[in-house]
Amino acid sequence: MSPESDILRAVSSAVLAVTRHLSVREVLQVIVRSAQQLLNARYAALGVPDEDGSFAEFVAEGITDKQWDAIGPLPRQHGMLGAMLREGVPVRLPDLPKDPRFEYWPKAHPVMHDFLGVPILDGDQVLGIIFLANKKVPGGFTEEDEKLLTMFAAHAALALTNARLYERGRELAMLEERNRMARELHDAVTQKLFSLRLTAQAANSLLQVDPARAAVELDRVQRLAGEALAELRAVIVELRPAELDRHGLAETLRKHVRLLDRLQPCELVFEGGELPDVPSEVEVAVLRVAQEALHNALRHSGADRVLVRLTHASGKLVLVVSDEGVGFDDTEQLRGLGLVSMSDRAEAVAGAVTVSSEPGKGTTVRMEVGV
Repeated sequence: MSPESDILRAVSSAVLAVTRHLSVREVLQVIVRSAQQLLNARYAALGVPDEDGSFAEFVAEGITDKQWDAIGPLPRQHGMLGAMLREGVPVRLPDLPKDPRFEYWPKAHPVMHDFLGVPILDGDQVLGIIFLANKKVPGGFTEEDEKLLTMFAAHAALALTNARLYERGRELAMLEERNRMARELHDAVTQKLFSLRLTAQAANSLLQVDPARAAVELDRVQRLAGEALAELRAVIVELRPAELDRHGLAETLRKHVRLLDRLQPCELVFEGGELPDVPSEVEVAVLRVAQEALHNALRHSGADRVLVRLTHASGKLVLVVSDEGVGFDDTEQLRGLGLVSMSDRAEAVAGAVTVSSEPGKGTTVRMEVGV
């Protein structure tokens, strides 16, 4: 098969990623993976700059999550990356560290020698940069490699632009939905709270002169407060977390796990790859169940390690949150851990949640839902 056929197939993967309504980050991952495979590179990365001297998005292939954690924060726009963003032209080098534009990389960063970088352009605007390092065959990157990657970058610019337009459309739709929710909050909850305040004032004025009537008003206060809380919860449950629209389910869950890993004295491990196009309501339900299960594990299990696994097979999305903590054998405790809430969320999207636990053997929360 010719190089032209290879690149068309690789570009097709990136374009199909957009038509499957994946997030911008997921589209970038498809682009980077395709480029890495196309040109037989050990490392590949793509960065989209922000306005603060860093990168709004930065995805890479050939580096594990553990290596990323050791490397640290996202790179800044300095050294060769900064030069490419400023100059907007391809760069092909036999040994990257010997180039005067190279500055440094973090201690845990893999050593890179042969290097090929190409800007992703929309007219004169640099949308991002895509670069490869350490070709797996001797001789480094060739002029033909540069031509192929430049051609691929042109198509990648189209995929990235389309993904941004799609995401912008989703953001506008989300904004309209949040405005609708705000109106519901005003119409339903605000009126309840206003009535609650008036009733509480009436009860206060009656305490000294008519305690019996004051008690009736206080009962009404309690009822109104319960109704307001129920309506508020109903509205909040419908809200879709903004992170899902920006990053997709897998990446949002990975970021949540990483955040908790910094806050809790516990090793949190996330396992999850690319997912198919998942309905919005399913994404929200899975994320909320995962958050509830993680909260329970970190608060009650006493485990040193919690594993979060998100997989897709045979038309089913499966979430598993497991720990090797103290476990339990108590139906009341099970209800107290939010099983009813998790089950309700799963059933609302035609899924199911099961919880298994034994004293001293940890706890596993499993959610399955068809997609």
